[in-house]
Amino acid sequence: MMKVAFKTLGCKLNFSETSTISREFTKNGYEKVDFDKKSDIYIINTCSVTQNADKEFKYLVNKTKKKNPKSYVVAVGCYAQLKPKEISSIDGVDLVLGADKKFDILNYLEFDKKISQNYHSCEISNVDKFKPSYSFGDRSRSFLKIQDGCDYQCSYCTIPLARGKSRSPSLNSVIDSIKVLIDKGAQEVVLTGVNIGDYGITENINSRKNNFLDLLNQISKINDLKRLRISSIEPNLLNNDIIDLVSECEKILPHFHIPLQSGSDKILKLMKRRYLRNIYEKRFDYIKKRIPNACIGSDVIVGFPGEDDLEFKETYDFLKSIDISYLHVFSYSERSNTTSVLINNKVSKNLKNKRSKLLRELSNSKKLEFYKKNIKNYHNVLFEKENKNGYIYGYTENYVRVKSLWSNSKQNKILNCYLDGLDSDFNCIAEEFAELKV
Repeated sequence: MMKVAFKTLGCKLNFSETSTISREFTKNGYEKVDFDKKSDIYIINTCSVTQNADKEFKYLVNKTKKKNPKSYVVAVGCYAQLKPKEISSIDGVDLVLGADKKFDILNYLEFDKKISQNYHSCEISNVDKFKPSYSFGDRSRSFLKIQDGCDYQCSYCTIPLARGKSRSPSLNSVIDSIKVLIDKGAQEVVLTGVNIGDYGITENINSRKNNFLDLLNQISKINDLKRLRISSIEPNLLNNDIIDLVSECEKILPHFHIPLQSGSDKILKLMKRRYLRNIYEKRFDYIKKRIPNACIGSDVIVGFPGEDDLEFKETYDFLKSIDISYLHVFSYSERSNTTSVLINNKVSKNLKNKRSKLLRELSNSKKLEFYKKNIKNYHNVLFEKENKNGYIYGYTENYVRVKSLWSNSKQNKILNCYLDGLDSDFNCIAEEFAELKV
């Protein structure tokens, strides 16, 4: 039995796809092993949002060859679609598959290393099929892909070039997938995609039959569903009707991740984002009005071309002024084939690092403030499966990370817990447990 190992770089969408690919291998008689173990085949699902992801890929290839010099290394994912020839020339890479072929790895495995071309790419404009994907068994939460591709043209982003146009499965297909996950024992389903708020454009159809709100309404009617979480959603696609539904439906968890990217209207326009700061502020205020204890996270890019001290201060002051729960901070990374490379007034690496540090410090203080509001109270926590140095971890409905002493009885269970305090690593400490009656 040949061994195969998988590694996912980047987003939850990539994770759902890796999990789907891995199931095909196990169905066909391969033994799945941890990526840190010796394996015959290593499959890396790549990301190309930042240069760091590219560097990490090269590091992982070297790592696999040290584990097993005779191993067969496959690259799939966004980086593999964008730069197949470049990746194929990296020492140690045996096969590179583009966006239309990554789910057919088994048909492309060629263990003769002397083949003349080891990469198979495609024109991204020809990619119009939706491939259903979900994760199960890897974590307590199951990530379900409900949308792929993007029709937006943000000036810094390569995702439309890597994944193609926006497309979705039918509403009934999503409902059926969720029912399958429930039957398998999933306690929580996370809806994921490139731009999930754009849900509704099905394959080869330019008009929209359903929208994201329609989907949420139908999902909320699934009787045995315990928890549904929404992943990142654009502020221009998050409306008051969606927020109202989340506030009224216990199954849909009070957690929003809404990318801001910049608090400066000047920079938002240069980024070609589809909103200005006032739209973000309105969405934020309405969530806090309807769901006061909701967790709201955000993405921010620092050092975008043209961002001077004034624009950064606008971003910092805006985020400081609102009750944000946490931030994901990214330094602008110049990517080929994006229009932002043509914008003048580049920001130095040193200045990017300083600004990034300031926002990460702000994120830590905001997260601490949010966590403190949730202690000395009861919350429903979905615990994971791993024993991590004598502790088990999980998340509340509103995405507070919780730790408790390890016990087999807590694995993959939703328990009503009293959060007694905080440790130094931003974990709430759970005391007193009762199994939630659902």
